[in-house]
Amino acid sequence: MIAYHGTPIGGNSVEIARFLSGKHALVSFANQQDMNIVAATCASFVLDNGAFTFWKGGKTPDWDEYYRWVNEWVAHPGYDWHLIPDIIDGTEDDNWRLMFQYGRKAPFGVPVYHMHESMEHLERLVDNYPRIAIGSSGQWPTPGTKSWWARMAEVMAVVCDDQGRPRCKVHGLRMLNPDIFKLLPLGSADSCNCGRNNGNTERWKGCYTDISASQKSEVLAWRIERHNSAPVWELPQSQLDL
Repeated sequence: MIAYHGTPIGGNSVEIARFLSGKHALVSFANQQDMNIVAATCASFVLDNGAFTFWKGGKTPDWDEYYRWVNEWVAHPGYDWHLIPDIIDGTEDDNWRLMFQYGRKAPFGVPVYHMHESMEHLERLVDNYPRIAIGSSGQWPTPGTKSWWARMAEVMAVVCDDQGRPRCKVHGLRMLNPDIFKLLPLGSADSCNCGRNNGNTERWKGCYTDISASQKSEVLAWRIERHNSAPVWELPQSQLDL
């Protein structure tokens, strides 16, 4: 499984480059400040449409500008794929329209399935795209809760065949937690854990007090990357009994 670390990471340019060197990164259209360092140092990268950030900020993204940005990077050897525009609280029809309008404007576009959407919608995505991204939403906004796992069991029943193998590549948005991805047959996942928590003084209270924020990012990344995703889907009963 590929672990994409969300940017920005924090720190000076040397520290950022040292952390990202040889890793995989996700850069958001809503926050591009580390893009050049990512392109210079990472093994590969993906481009996020920033829909969640814009939605939280009450802003409307300019999707044409997003694709101008994406197309600046598609020829870079480190470019893997990008997220097709989506509306976090939009209807399935809203998001289908965006897929048809923008899905071919740059190569390797990946649609987002929001967990509050129907299983029929998910089936269409699995049948029509070689890779999909799954985002927690609606009444299932927080990965790892009991209700989230129950909904994920429904999702995996559609995504996977009768042997638990995914019928397309699956990316887990905000699922770069070993307690989550070790149980899911993900091809990749992302989170901003390393960038957001390297300066969290409460999290590091009593330990690692004499190391820098970038070194704390390395510790967090090591804790993630030492694990792999599940080869097939098989939800342990213990998750549903939480």
